[in-house]
Amino acid sequence: MKRIVTISREYGSGGRDIAKLTAEKLGYQFYDQAIISTVAEATGLNPEYIKNHGESARGSYFFNYGYMGMGFNSFSLPDFLWQKQRELILYLAQTGNCVIVGRCSDYILRERDDCLNVFIHGDLESRKKRAVEVYGDPVKNIEKHLRDKDKKRKTHYRYYTDQIWGNASNYHLTLDSSEFGIEGCADIITYLAGK
Repeated sequence: MKRIVTISREYGSGGRDIAKLTAEKLGYQFYDQAIISTVAEATGLNPEYIKNHGESARGSYFFNYGYMGMGFNSFSLPDFLWQKQRELILYLAQTGNCVIVGRCSDYILRERDDCLNVFIHGDLESRKKRAVEVYGDPVKNIEKHLRDKDKKRKTHYRYYTDQIWGNASNYHLTLDSSEFGIEGCADIITYLAGK
């Protein structure tokens, strides 16, 4: 049995909804927005900043990560945020059964044998439709918007893990939500986590 499930996801794939439903089916705690509010409270950082930067690089890779010395215990602001999220994820993994969304949690918990790491992806048309209809993103330039969101996640993941985001070898399981649907993906994860 896996007592921790991490869900990484392409933007628009429904990964957060899959994670939430999986947590409900397993009776596990669900951590996504709670990470943002907890880190904000612990650090004094604006929750909106954490939401927008907690798992995605912004702008130039070198500007954000190489030259942004903000003086947070000699960390740059992105490094300071990464460290605080990492500490919280390690703590949550110790406190009980849970499903954690994103934030490099698969990598942070990689040495645990009670963790199931999942990556959710989907075809472009399904993700565009979900981004517009469910997330409320504007239709104009939606394809570019999806590419940009994923590019930021990919850059962030690469910087902090030295691995490739979305590469199947980094996860125990990858699922196509446009093929299996939200409920189907949650059922598969629930079954495998419960084994």
